[in-house]
Amino acid sequence: MKSKIIFIFIAFLSTISIAQSKVGTVDSEYIIQLMPERQVVLKKSQEYGAKLDSSFSIKVKEYQTKVETFKKEEETLGPLMKKTNLKELGELEADINKYQKNGTQLMQLRQNELMRPLYKKLSVAIETISKENGYTQILTLTGNEFAYIDEKFDITNSVIEKLGIKVPEVKN
Repeated sequence: MKSKIIFIFIAFLSTISIAQSKVGTVDSEYIIQLMPERQVVLKKSQEYGAKLDSSFSIKVKEYQTKVETFKKEEETLGPLMKKTNLKELGELEADINKYQKNGTQLMQLRQNELMRPLYKKLSVAIETISKENGYTQILTLTGNEFAYIDEKFDITNSVIEKLGIKVPEVKN
């Protein structure tokens, strides 16, 4: 009997706690797209990518030069020298592939590093709006599929206003 009373009491408490939660939504990616700082991030990312590309181009050019030299001299080279040159070309090719893979990872890391302050700023604004309006949870619209969302609980526009971002007018 005691366990039934405890169970009913716990069920009653959980019902009360659920009834007190207020859930809102925000389109964080839309807000990030509108932030003026994003243009600076894109420019810095492109500059970093250009530096990586120039280093990569130098490596590729060096590889192509060695391949052309090897093709020209291949018939005059002895078996040992051919083997040495082929090994060197294989190592250069592996180095280029590794550099390309690492370059992609470095680019992603750099972009994440540059975007971090924007997401932090957005997070602070979302937290402020949430506390001001009594939300217990805010769900992001990006990446989630909701069957129904009441727009009166979407705080996207409030966050945009809080950040002082101007929304471009939609032209029909």
